[in-house]
Amino acid sequence: MTRLQLAVILAGVFCASLAVAQAGDPRRSGYLEMGPALQKMQNDDTANPAMLFVQAGAAIWAEKAGAAGKSCADCHGDAAASMKGVAARYPAVAPALGRPVDLEGKINLCRTTHQQAPALAPESDRLLALSVLVTLQSRGLPIAPPDDSRLAALRAQGADLYKRRQGQLNLSCANCHDDNAGRKLAGATIPQAHPTGYPIYRLEWQALGSLKRRLRNCIVGMRAEPWDYDAAEYLALEAYLMDRARGMPMDAPGVRP
Repeated sequence: MTRLQLAVILAGVFCASLAVAQAGDPRRSGYLEMGPALQKMQNDDTANPAMLFVQAGAAIWAEKAGAAGKSCADCHGDAAASMKGVAARYPAVAPALGRPVDLEGKINLCRTTHQQAPALAPESDRLLALSVLVTLQSRGLPIAPPDDSRLAALRAQGADLYKRRQGQLNLSCANCHDDNAGRKLAGATIPQAHPTGYPIYRLEWQALGSLKRRLRNCIVGMRAEPWDYDAAEYLALEAYLMDRARGMPMDAPGVRP
């Protein structure tokens, strides 16, 4: 059996297990709301365009960087082993900072402290590549946010933002993703806003993008002023959404319309 055949079989097994894992759970991932063609594209690692970023991430993982001359692999070894389940546990409090960070923030913290290298720019190809490499290692595992009381205030802020109306259309996230989930908007099914597949390759973008990018899209769609990429509001929303999706299997890297 070739590596290509094995990849296709494993992807198919994963997606079958995803459907079984969600049986009886009223929560639905965006994957389940897609048509067969897009599901097939996500299922097949040889057809999923996000896997090109995974390959780039693997190269960056092994690349020595910064004044320390270290690579990610020098500290963490093989990403497939050391990063298993890591992405499913973020946002989390970074001990070095004493405050919560998302996965991208943790990656940049490693760069600036251990590699002594400049932080990667938000939504840059290199940051997305490392993020999706790490996140792939949690595929099929349940989202498991930390049971950390220090995250309570952040999650509460995210819940407030999720329900808060804003913009010229006077809409909240909940108006679409709770009140109208499953209905159609411009021909696409409105998902329940569970962040199981990020980073995702969106056909609309023709590129890989983070959850922050998708949140910015929604805010612009409300005709509200989007926050800067480093704004605390995105971290709060992500903390709330990951907690809301607790126990759901991760299916990143996802493909979406």
